[in-house]
Amino acid sequence: MLPAPAAAAEPVPWQMGFQKAVTPVMENITWFHNFLLYITTAIVLLVLILLITVMVRFNAKANPTPSRTTHNTPLEVVWTVIPVLILVAIAVPSFRLLFLQTDTPKADLTIKATGKQWFWTYAYPDHGKLEFDSLMATDKQPRLLAVDNELVVPVNKVVRVQTTGADVIHSFAVPAFGIKIDAVPGRLNETWFKATQTGIYYGQCSELCGRDHAFMPIAVRVVDDAEFATWVEGAKKKFAAAPSNALAAATDETR
Repeated sequence: MLPAPAAAAEPVPWQMGFQKAVTPVMENITWFHNFLLYITTAIVLLVLILLITVMVRFNAKANPTPSRTTHNTPLEVVWTVIPVLILVAIAVPSFRLLFLQTDTPKADLTIKATGKQWFWTYAYPDHGKLEFDSLMATDKQPRLLAVDNELVVPVNKVVRVQTTGADVIHSFAVPAFGIKIDAVPGRLNETWFKATQTGIYYGQCSELCGRDHAFMPIAVRVVDDAEFATWVEGAKKKFAAAPSNALAAATDETR
């Protein structure tokens, strides 16, 4: 039995903004989101000021004789150059973030996540035939997010996640890690994360995959190296001896 998590990331009522970032990718996503918010706010305020100025200074009462100016070269240069500079300022960090997300560094651990109707199967190819199913637990908290068998990974390690679907398209998403990738039947997609804090972090299938789409959570427990090694040894015995619990639960119409 693993100890209680040092931190947890899950949605909360009336939450505004992202969950706390615990990976370098999510930290960059949060920074980029805030950066864009500042830019869009400045643009909206500027446009609002210009509209108010036009309404006040150039209405028929205040300005009965309108200007007949047809061209203003300096002004035209300004309103062309400034938007270009804004787009460049957005594009540069955007491309850097995209490269960070898609360029997987050398992995310390590989996990294969297979989406099924309606649960996840996790495999640890680096640790032999370690494989198990993860279903939503109806008797645990948080509601609709807790699972019977959590995905366990070591802290401060690069974890490569390979995803596929066994039946329909699913989507593996953990907001605190900044990852979201489709699990497509017949195709192997890949993403990665490096959790910098121990704890348990929740996600969900983010693709409309059928009847029980809303009951397909993801729970990732991040532990230190010693706890992870202990868990691996125990999991090999547990899941080698215990039959899969997924098929029975998936076909239980009374759930």
